[in-house]
Amino acid sequence: MTNPHQYQQHEIDAVYRAIRERRDMRHFLPDPIDPAQLARFIGAAHAAPSVGYMQPWRFLRITDGALRRALHAHVDAERALTAEALGERSGEFMRLKVEGILACGELLVVGLVEGRERYVFGRRTMPEMDLASASCAIQNFWLAARAEGIGVGWVSLFDPEHVRALCGMPEGARPIALLCVGHVDAFYPEPMLQAERWDSRRDIGELLYDNAWGVPAVPHAD
Repeated sequence: MTNPHQYQQHEIDAVYRAIRERRDMRHFLPDPIDPAQLARFIGAAHAAPSVGYMQPWRFLRITDGALRRALHAHVDAERALTAEALGERSGEFMRLKVEGILACGELLVVGLVEGRERYVFGRRTMPEMDLASASCAIQNFWLAARAEGIGVGWVSLFDPEHVRALCGMPEGARPIALLCVGHVDAFYPEPMLQAERWDSRRDIGELLYDNAWGVPAVPHAD
C-alpha cells in the first residue's frame, strides 16, 4: 500500500545517503564558508526535536584568532591527558588526528543554555535529556552540511569549565562540542577511527533485542 506521507524515492535515497556518508572530519581546506550556507546549517540544527520544546542549544561562532588558538591549545593539552589515561593504547591514540581546529573555515562552540533546571517537562527523572536534545541539533547540522558537501568534526576533548570560561559563557551554561566546519578535499570512505583500526562498527544483530535486554531479536519472515 502506498504511504501518502512518504517522500519521492529520490528524496528518500538522498536522506539515507547523507546518513550513510556523514563523517567526523579532521582534515580541512582553508577556504571560507559562505555565510548563507552556515546560516542554513544552523537553521537545520534549530529545527531539531527537543524534550519539552526546551531548545537548549546555543551556537557561539569563534571569529577571534586568539580565542581559536587558545581553544586549540586547551584541546591539545587534553589530548595528552587522554593519551595518558588510555595506558597501553596511548601511543596508538597520539598517532590519530583528532581535530582540525586551526585549519577549518569555521569554528563553533555548541553549548547548553543556562537556567535549564526550570525545564521539568520530560526531564524530571532524566535531566540529561537537555544533552540528548542538543545532540539531535548537532546531528541535523552535520547531515545538512554533508548534503551540501561541507565537512564537520565534533571535538569533545576539553574541560567544559575551562571552555566555558574562555568563551565567557554564564554560570550554568555548559559547552558540549567544538564543531570544526569547512571545505574538504575528500570525505573519508569510511569512519576514520574504523580505517585506523581503533574500533569497528558493531553488527546490527548485536544491538537489537526483543522484549528483554540482551535477548537477541528473532528475524521475522517476509
